[in-house]
Amino acid sequence: MSTALGLGVIILGLGLGIGLIGKGAMEAMGRQPEMSSKIQTAMIIAAALIEGAALFAIVVSWLIS
Repeated sequence: MSTALGLGVIILGLGLGIGLIGKGAMEAMGRQPEMSSKIQTAMIIAAALIEGAALFAIVVSWLIS
């Protein structure tokens, strides 16, 4: 039970984090279209770091239960 609750919270946080990164990147690209390639690169790196942290949290959640 606690594992399922922990995994649900992790997935919600992951979706929220990546959604906010995407929202911020789209707003930044709208304001400065000439910087869109640099913004997109930074967005992809940040999303990958969040996914890595979420994967680590999932593994820890499984190991604790």
